Amino acid sequence: MSTSATPPRSLAEALRVRDDASLGALLRARPDLITPVPTDLTQLATRAGTRASVVRALERLDRFALQTAEALAVAGEPASYAELLGLLAGDAGAPAVAGALPRALGTLREQALVWGEDERLRLVRTARELLAPSPQHPSPTGLGPTVQEATAGMSPGRIQEIVTAAGLPSTHDSVTAVAALSGLFTDRERMATLLAGLPEESLDVLRRLVWGPPYGQVTADPAVRLRRLLDMGLLLPTAPGTVVLPREVALHLRGGLAHRVTEPLPPAVEPVATHRPQVVDATAAGQAYTALATVEELLKDWDEGGPVVLRAGGLSVRDLKRTAVALDVSEPVAAFWVELAYAAGLIASDGEADERYAATPAYDEWLERPSAERWVRLAEAWLTATRTAGLVGGRDAKDRTLSALGPGLDRSAAPEVRHRVLTLLAGLPEGASPSVESVRARLRWERPLRGPQRDDDLRSRLTEWALSEAELLGVTGRGALSAQGRALWGAAPARAPREEPSGPGDKLPVHHHTAPPAEPLSPTEQAVASAAAARLLAPLLPEPLDHVLLQADLTAVAPGPLQRHLADVLDVLADVESKGGATVYRFTPGSVRRALDAGQAASDLHAFLAAHSRTPVPQPLTYLIDDVARRHGHLRVGAASAYVRCDDDALLNEILADKRAAGLLLRRLAPTVLAAQADPAALLEGLRQMGFAPAAESAEGDVLIARAHAHRTPPRTAPEPVPDGPPVPDATLLSAAIRAIRAGDLASTTPRKESPDHGTTGELPRTSSAETLATMQAAVLTNEALWIGYVNAEGSASQRVIAPIRVEGGFVTAYDHTADEVRTYPLHRITGVAELADD
Repeated sequence: MSTSATPPRSLAEALRVRDDASLGALLRARPDLITPVPTDLTQLATRAGTRASVVRALERLDRFALQTAEALAVAGEPASYAELLGLLAGDAGAPAVAGALPRALGTLREQALVWGEDERLRLVRTARELLAPSPQHPSPTGLGPTVQEATAGMSPGRIQEIVTAAGLPSTHDSVTAVAALSGLFTDRERMATLLAGLPEESLDVLRRLVWGPPYGQVTADPAVRLRRLLDMGLLLPTAPGTVVLPREVALHLRGGLAHRVTEPLPPAVEPVATHRPQVVDATAAGQAYTALATVEELLKDWDEGGPVVLRAGGLSVRDLKRTAVALDVSEPVAAFWVELAYAAGLIASDGEADERYAATPAYDEWLERPSAERWVRLAEAWLTATRTAGLVGGRDAKDRTLSALGPGLDRSAAPEVRHRVLTLLAGLPEGASPSVESVRARLRWERPLRGPQRDDDLRSRLTEWALSEAELLGVTGRGALSAQGRALWGAAPARAPREEPSGPGDKLPVHHHTAPPAEPLSPTEQAVASAAAARLLAPLLPEPLDHVLLQADLTAVAPGPLQRHLADVLDVLADVESKGGATVYRFTPGSVRRALDAGQAASDLHAFLAAHSRTPVPQPLTYLIDDVARRHGHLRVGAASAYVRCDDDALLNEILADKRAAGLLLRRLAPTVLAAQADPAALLEGLRQMGFAPAAESAEGDVLIARAHAHRTPPRTAPEPVPDGPPVPDATLLSAAIRAIRAGDLASTTPRKESPDHGTTGELPRTSSAETLATMQAAVLTNEALWIGYVNAEGSASQRVIAPIRVEGGFVTAYDHTADEVRTYPLHRITGVAELADD
């Protein structure tokens, strides 16, 4: 509220009497106003009233602040505080509304959507145009136009007929007649008397229109119940066949309420279950371990090069299904893990001609970190990512399918929703898990209005996805925020619960739940929070094991996570048969041959198993390794197109006699050599399917070792989140911007001597070059300050107050009061100069 003796006459004047803290709050709440920095407060006020900026500000209001703005849009202009309170609380009054209104009005004032003192409240004109009722854009209040607006095109004779039918004396002009009719409809007692004389069927018509929409259709010859209403002006025609319920009549029937349901207090987030904090933390840690294992398995599956990148970008539906099968999860969950790894910078496209997805070099660095730190990296990426995996499989605005890792998945509201969800969870007692519907209702109250391009249900879906993804990732356990989740979010682990207001009379918390989301942590604060989360999680994760349990049925049981070297060798030597708390590996001739192809000798495999098994190496496993090794490499395959050579010609005869070899088109070149039409890879595979154990050889005759080739992309950075508008300015930028705005305002409002050559107030001064030079030289001698207009090299014009020090060489050196420093200006860029007034 203005503190000056004279009430402000414009938004610019209202801003002018604000202190720096209030201006800073405005620029933080509406950061679009500071890009670029306004030259003065008049320009700031103009920018604050532009349609795009007002729409953005309205979208970020909570429900009650928005209802307050909507009530002002249907109130008189200017409106008094009492009138506004009446529209929100009604004739009966509501203590909760009366208690919450100062905060809501303070929010609107802070964001420069409302200005003026309590007795003369004015909604910014653009906001009034957006929120006021109109046939094209009905108001959420459900109210129609006023009597004055509805009768604007009506003939004077018809207006006089309505006045007479309503029991009022006729007047000499339409203006006083409309005013008298409006006065009747806003007088509670007289209006009650007027309605009491109507038949019940006419009152039923009014009741059907009272909460909106206020428009109805009538025929050329309306029924008697409608004719009475039309005659008395209780329904007014707006177009042929269309009538409207005037706003004043609707407000009387509503008991003065602008909204059917006024929501001054946010809905409470209701806990549906409470668990012991230790159980929550252990459950979340188990999920965190599963998350790490799943991401590792995904990247291991793509280690030698993953799926092909679609021409339009992203994964194909078939590749996503294949990935889901490999991870043993549903396709939506697979899309989440793929997008999470991408957001963390662990996978990207390789940029080759045949473009594929693959692990990045950052993946190898990530693998070397402790498990808790690796989890923190994933959780941080999830918190800030704007890419939304839940949209995968949906359709975009052009009806194209949205694919994982493809374009069109960014939703700038996603990080804010995740942050708010964690905020609400942190506000509950430890171990308490809320219902999804209560969280969704709370976020709908905090952000009830979105832009015209919105998907109306997007915010609700983002809320559901945030809760489910937090559980998958281990930020929550059993629906409650875990200790590591609290630490990562920036809350103290042992935090006292904050009470929710539950009804009228309860004290509203100071901005904990009703204010916009808090600003994100600074990089330093986030690093401290992440380190704390890693410390809390580390003791809860299982320690990697250095052993397995070998079974007599050619299986090995890993009772927990294995050390990386052990897991890598076992992945080559055996096939994974089942996963879970314990992983079961099965040894087969094919898996043993795979290890031998990778360069391992039989003696190496025996030593490895003996060193890492807590049980004796079973004899069947020893025989299996020796048997495969004895036959491994006995046959040699090279390029002819392909050939087979073997010192045992009887073995080659056996191959030629086998009917299954017919497709290989083998023929004998020498007693120990067979030639084939198939390529070496197909020949190797065909002989292995026949039960042989051939080995590939090089052109020099050496055995080729088939080592896994880890394919990596060039260095890639994680995708940048798409911001939801301009970033919130930091304290340094705010201070500098406020100082520049005030200095520019001083220059534009400093009194100056009147001159017919200087134009009207607010325009840049215009003088000739000779007059500008002469005035500058005189000011150097008299040490007087001058008001100048200046156009910089980019063509931007500004007003400045300077004290010239020296004029030479076509330049003036002066102390610039606007910039608070000494500057040099080319004289040819000065549009004109004017002397300041003596006062």
